[in-house]
Amino acid sequence: MKIALLDSGIGLLAATAAVRRLRPDADLVLSLDPDGMPWGPRTPDDIIGRALTLAEAAAAHGPEALIIGCNTATVHALTALRARLEPDLPVIGTVPAIKPAASGGGPFAIWATPATTGSPYQRGLLDEFADGVPATEVPCHGLAEAVEHADEAAIDAAVAAAAALTPEDVTTVVLGCTHYELVAERIRAAVQRPGRPPLVLHGSAGAVAAQALRRIGAQPAPEAVATGTLTVLLSGREGSALPTPALAYAEARLLYTATPAR
Repeated sequence: MKIALLDSGIGLLAATAAVRRLRPDADLVLSLDPDGMPWGPRTPDDIIGRALTLAEAAAAHGPEALIIGCNTATVHALTALRARLEPDLPVIGTVPAIKPAASGGGPFAIWATPATTGSPYQRGLLDEFADGVPATEVPCHGLAEAVEHADEAAIDAAVAAAAALTPEDVTTVVLGCTHYELVAERIRAAVQRPGRPPLVLHGSAGAVAAQALRRIGAQPAPEAVATGTLTVLLSGREGSALPTPALAYAEARLLYTATPAR
């Protein structure tokens, strides 16, 4: 089994680690774009073009499914990627977990990039899935970039700023950018209010990994022998390893501890 994932940067690590936990025997192809990141400030057409380039580089390695491990790329490029690659290569997008967050019934917040916050895309998801539950859109200025570079001080500052914009009565936070899942516990600590019930966080990585397996007719097998390999593509070029800042996160370290030497 071989599964590919793409993103502008290391935000794909959360979904990659989720796939590795479900199928330690799956070969993984990670297609990142260090030459073009960040994608947030780029035009939709530019994002589509760069996503197609990453996807075609990954597709050349013969995966059975392609996960877009990025909310921004899903918003702008999912339709184009599916038109180019399906049905031969199933493409799975990443969508904020608004529906499960709303099912809890309490007020919730959606932490997302400034470009996504207030966008027609996100508002459409709220209209469709929030079911009248109070929701607050919180723009997280600089957080994805800080996570990408593993800049501890910048992460703390960005998380604190977003926490200050989050209403005190929220019971749940939706992590609307895949980078944020890499610092989920820091977000929890910043938003948790004294005397309030434990905060619930909803990311997308687990659901995306499970959907990828469903699309190719495979079942989870977390007990499988860890024989899966790891291939890293950097702006279409085969690289020997993930960018160094990635190793600050447990999700990246898992890939190397649970991956045989190539």
